[in-house]
Amino acid sequence: MALENLQLRSLIKKSGELELSLVKLPVADPAPDEIVVRIEGTPINPSDLGLLVGPADVSTLKTSGSGDGLVTTAAVPEMAMRAMAARVDQAMPVGNEGAGTVVAAGSSPEAQALLGKLVAILGGEMYARYRTVKAKAALPLPAGATAADGASCFVNPLTALAMVKTMQLEGHKALVHTAAASNLGQMLNKICLKDGVNLVNIVRSDEQTKILKDIGAKHIVDSSKPTFMEDLIGALSATGATLAFDAIGGGKLAGQILGAMEISLNSRPGAYSRYGSAEHKQVYIYGRLSLEPTILGAAYGMAWGVGGFLLTPFLQKVGNEEAGKMRARVAAELKTTFASNYTQTISLHQALDVETIRTYNKKSTGEKYLINPSL
Repeated sequence: MALENLQLRSLIKKSGELELSLVKLPVADPAPDEIVVRIEGTPINPSDLGLLVGPADVSTLKTSGSGDGLVTTAAVPEMAMRAMAARVDQAMPVGNEGAGTVVAAGSSPEAQALLGKLVAILGGEMYARYRTVKAKAALPLPAGATAADGASCFVNPLTALAMVKTMQLEGHKALVHTAAASNLGQMLNKICLKDGVNLVNIVRSDEQTKILKDIGAKHIVDSSKPTFMEDLIGALSATGATLAFDAIGGGKLAGQILGAMEISLNSRPGAYSRYGSAEHKQVYIYGRLSLEPTILGAAYGMAWGVGGFLLTPFLQKVGNEEAGKMRARVAAELKTTFASNYTQTISLHQALDVETIRTYNKKSTGEKYLINPSL
């Protein structure tokens, strides 16, 4: 096999500069239990941006070179360099998930069975023309699906399913979700509607409200409205939600949710206690769309928590059997519940374009970019 890979890498130099470049690499023959996938779709998720662009100041972006020799650089603020110590001077491949065609396979029956098939894969290094993975890690896509359909079938779908599963495991009966009109938020709504789970959606505009109403969402509150807190308390009282997943992370939203939960719980007849509600209220921050500090108040009673949430540790916690059930559901509902929409499809070279980076790095709700490395 004589395939040449082209891989996007992100490097933060000791000098305080981000460098994005394309690297040519030979593709090794697969081991008996491996397959080689030609990547035809890989999304730019917020989690990918953390590695791709990180803390760089995008206003300082500049490009040099052309073609496969294209290099894009930006300054990294001095204050941010301390947090980057573990990755300094390491050119790191990017891209959590993707989908494409199996173009080579090892000698094992499991690998050979996938040859020529369209599969989705998870495991990093997806911003590349080819990716070699274990055959058991591939998810064959259903008939009629495209690489674009399968490109985002791990991170967002499994995270949405994990939110509902976390609710069940921790004894809550309803959910709150912020940035609710995102691709992930729309998936979560479809899951909750199908499974009979009450969901409170927090959005930031009338346009986002319409997106959710169009797919049947029942409880929508707009954080940009002057009546936000009253509306949120009303939705929490109607649903009994005591668990929230916050994609924003920074600012006062997590604290507002906890405060509204406490007010809602204390409004029930006979619920008053000078120590506050004894029912646990939890906010998990699973994204950092805002890099501001998380601001918390003091009016939540004593039974509450704020923590981080990441998909990989969750999957390790629930085990292979449960994770397999989740993956099977995603495959079965790929073009319905777990359908993803993309603003634009770009090539690897376009992913290094200065204005394109500035656009996808905004992480705007409803705007999602797909890289097709085969372009």
